[in-house]
Amino acid sequence: MDTDIDNNLKNHKNNNILFYIHDPMCSWCWAFNPAWKEIQKQLPSNIQVSYLLGGLAPDSNELMSSAMQQQISEYWKLIQQRVPNTEFNFDFWKLNQARRSTYPACRAVIAARYQHAEKAMILAIQEAYYRHAKNPSDDSILIELAKNIGLNTAKFSAQLNHETTKQQLLSEIKYSQQLGAQGFPSLILRNNKNNHFIPIDYNHADAVLKNIHHIITTRN
Repeated sequence: MDTDIDNNLKNHKNNNILFYIHDPMCSWCWAFNPAWKEIQKQLPSNIQVSYLLGGLAPDSNELMSSAMQQQISEYWKLIQQRVPNTEFNFDFWKLNQARRSTYPACRAVIAARYQHAEKAMILAIQEAYYRHAKNPSDDSILIELAKNIGLNTAKFSAQLNHETTKQQLLSEIKYSQQLGAQGFPSLILRNNKNNHFIPIDYNHADAVLKNIHHIITTRN
């Protein structure tokens, strides 16, 4: 059976596809947002952007250990040092029963995609998590976010944990691995059926764009 990925590739007539491989609860993806927005604004018109979910952590009801909470909190501090102005609300650790589970948020992105609101849901999840200290591992929070961005919540709720949505997520994770994703976010440019890993620069969109331009101008 064809997945959405297969169909998108079959329908794409250009030779250049830039795969953005991410997880909506990935802190480095959150830090990359400003540069990523600028990159997309300046991409050549013959490059199609294709979002793929990589899936950081499977479904789990197990609470994070205090050691893991501390470790992730330290990651946030490191990101703030390396990518200035990245905002984190450290109250998250006080206000929530944190679980190492990002698949629900990934499925929420797919469910929102069915209503043509993929990017809106990604940003809603990130802002809820990192700015407002809400837990996107909880279905109740995801349904609340769907309502906030104007989705049909009944339809969203039905699709959030539907088997089709689960299989789509697993297909995207598998495809991301086949592409050679190296952590999140990853940028991989398919040019004339060849895949090129694009180094991420969190502070300089121009550096990323320069690499992309080099590939499409020298390898066509």
